[in-house]
Amino acid sequence: MRQDESPLRAYEKALTDNNATAAQALMAHLLDDGVDPVTILTDVVAAAQRSVGARWQRGEWTVAEEHAATAIAVSATQAVTRYVRRIPPTRGQVLVACAEREWHALPAMIIDCALRSDGWDSILLGPATSAGRLNQFLHDHGPVAVAVSCSVLGSLPATRRFIEASTAMGVPIVVGGPAFGYDDIRATALGATAWAPDAHGAVTAISRLPAVVAPAAPLPAAAVAEQADLAHDHRAVAAALRSSWSLTSAPRPAPDIGSLADDVIGQLLHAVSAALLTGDRRPVPETMAWIADLMSTRGIDPAVVDELQIRAIAALGDYPLARGIVQAPRTDGH
Repeated sequence: MRQDESPLRAYEKALTDNNATAAQALMAHLLDDGVDPVTILTDVVAAAQRSVGARWQRGEWTVAEEHAATAIAVSATQAVTRYVRRIPPTRGQVLVACAEREWHALPAMIIDCALRSDGWDSILLGPATSAGRLNQFLHDHGPVAVAVSCSVLGSLPATRRFIEASTAMGVPIVVGGPAFGYDDIRATALGATAWAPDAHGAVTAISRLPAVVAPAAPLPAAAVAEQADLAHDHRAVAAALRSSWSLTSAPRPAPDIGSLADDVIGQLLHAVSAALLTGDRRPVPETMAWIADLMSTRGIDPAVVDELQIRAIAALGDYPLARGIVQAPRTDGH
């Protein structure tokens, strides 16, 4: 790293060059200089990863380039974690997990490292942790707390199962990640003990948790039942949308468009599911805005976004609560 170069810029250059060695050397240099490990992860690794996502969103980077950058981010985080774990823990045990179906392991790795740097004896369960595995660890280790990272809306139902499992044993649970948005509304609705906006917030939240909590209250029965039905019928609803939406109904859509559209349809249905479970309708307009931006950066007619919403309302004819959620952004003027 040049003396006139910021750590973030140096790290982003390593990502652009696909140079894992340079990224590892930068981590060692910063740690040797006494930079706080959590600051390295939040202000360099995580900040750059957000830029990587924005580059893909704008169509500047391919999926392969994004995956390569993520692999470097994982190795950089592991390097910082190895440094932190040389110091014995001085506080209780905390389980750190990704929700089931959540394969974005990097945020949980950063939380694990942040908690360990604050003295907690953290155990990282890794990506796509099953509820059964979490239950087993709860019984075997008796942690003082659980921390769950959830990046995608489709994993919120699994996070709810984690909350039920943890609080049923009296263990407080902190949740966070992009799927929870920018406030604690979804976390509170799902019954989490606390919400954390980032790694620093997770450290603060864990230190302030009560020793014991009551079991999470039941969610609204009608919404839970409809969300379960929609999850069961996800493939059929997605297929109906795919066959009716002009972007995917052509006999042979371009392979890249077909894959993109399938992802878009899945994200929209997961947003509806999240809104049903949490009572927070924002995931749907937020996802529609994300879809609109995605289409714009790829030169696709924006009219297909409005059409998708109309087609979704029709495809959700058997799910009145879900249909109302999708209709709301249109009538609310979002």
